[in-house]
Amino acid sequence: MKSHSSGEKPYSCNQCTKKFSHNGNMKKHMRIHTGKTTHSCDKCAKSFTTKDGLKSHLTIHTGEKPYLCNQCPKAFVKEDYLKAHFKIHTSEKPFSCNHCPKGFSERKSLNIHLRIHFGYKPYPCSQCPKSFSQSGSLKRHIRIHTDEKPYPCNRCPKAFKQKSHLERHLRIHTGEKPFSCNQCPKCFSQIGTLKEHQSIVHKGEKTYSCYHCSMTFSRNGNLKKHFKIHIDKN
Repeated sequence: MKSHSSGEKPYSCNQCTKKFSHNGNMKKHMRIHTGKTTHSCDKCAKSFTTKDGLKSHLTIHTGEKPYLCNQCPKAFVKEDYLKAHFKIHTSEKPFSCNHCPKGFSERKSLNIHLRIHFGYKPYPCSQCPKSFSQSGSLKRHIRIHTDEKPYPCNRCPKAFKQKSHLERHLRIHTGEKPFSCNQCPKCFSQIGTLKEHQSIVHKGEKTYSCYHCSMTFSRNGNLKKHFKIHIDKN
């Protein structure tokens, strides 16, 4: 095969504008246009235009994830998936939303996010009238109807409908308190508890109001105690 190492690309595709330095590469590319698939999977009915495409597909059957992240334990079946994931560690967010200040590490994530602004909800629930902008949101919602709890705790009998709920629960067992107050040395296991602490202790906010009188309270528990005064009067 004649090689063109100088960057010359004399082989042009007659279906699109792409050019190639090797005739063999051009022929492989042409299969995209012709739909010709010469590499078949022996595990399922799928077939592919290139050997690399088949090789990548086979990892679905073998469970192999050869592309390892050197920053965390995650592994991926494709190099592209690893590259996209790695942006989480670098905090790189090259895809910006032009409707709000948010940025994303992947174009796909930006496209999904844009559905919020356009009100596009292509994933309807078959059990109720609700619809969702993301398939994952629909899956989590469905568990309300099925009561499925696929995330069990390995320390106690509890199980949860969402992974985030399990992660929050596990801090009870580990004692981890990742949410630090920037006003004092206190730390908390849940971000909601941190926010409540900041509003009560440092801001003096009283967000719980009694609808029988004008009194307000910083904690819901204090409001409940107060409410018994009105009940006893009746």
